[in-house]
Amino acid sequence: MEENIYNNTYSLLKLIREKKPLVHHITNYVTINDCANIVLAIGASPIMADAVEEVEEIVSLASALVINMGTLSKEHVEAMLVAGKKANELGIPVILDPVGVGATAFRKKGAEKIIKEVKLAVIRGNMSEIKSISGISVKSKGIDASERDIIQNDNLEYGKDISEELALKLNCVIAITGVVDIISGEGKTVFIDKGHKMLSTVTGTGCMCTSLIGAYCAVSRSYFEAAIAGILTMDLAGEKAYKNLKTIDEGSGSFKMKLMDSIFNFNHLLKNIILR
Repeated sequence: MEENIYNNTYSLLKLIREKKPLVHHITNYVTINDCANIVLAIGASPIMADAVEEVEEIVSLASALVINMGTLSKEHVEAMLVAGKKANELGIPVILDPVGVGATAFRKKGAEKIIKEVKLAVIRGNMSEIKSISGISVKSKGIDASERDIIQNDNLEYGKDISEELALKLNCVIAITGVVDIISGEGKTVFIDKGHKMLSTVTGTGCMCTSLIGAYCAVSRSYFEAAIAGILTMDLAGEKAYKNLKTIDEGSGSFKMKLMDSIFNFNHLLKNIILR
């Protein structure tokens, strides 16, 4: 299974770099620049357009649509719905990142409306966000997962049950990222135990991961495989970035820069793993 995951990811990465698909984002202003740069680093092309007057035209040119609820407004929700419905009409995959969905009633209502009216290919979130979408009561810690909701080896089965049930209910891929990642879809579930804790010290690594999933969805016939590829890319690049820190004086700023470099050079990193 692990060998297949690496090989599938490598094949999809080659397609991204050959086709350079356009990935349309309606995302948040905290991480918008990082998401655009991570899409460029993997080899795709980003466009960050959220004006309701133009999103139908923009998404018509794209190969994937990423919806990120990080800095939500009434206007954002309207644009997300318009773009999502147009993407559905054109057969373009829609990837939802329900940032902090359990934090406020406004976010929860917005997510419910999007999920009800737009057919989603992938939902990626932390455990608290996925539980909230599933209708399970959560004690939110802002936009972060609460301590008890962090997926680790001792609560994998609990996370797997929630992920699989929601994937079946919504007929889409559910990706829960944490210390251990859980991806459910197409009647299967995969766990990824990779990455590094330094990823949690940089704002927006979850958002960037969702953008990577969007890039892979743009070239894949299997959104399940695309979600795995996006998460594996972030995890392995995080490990590589940490290894490339040269002194104890290098912290989260250096890590972020090296993370972007690792994504840019991910074809070499992944090829070396496959050839071991």
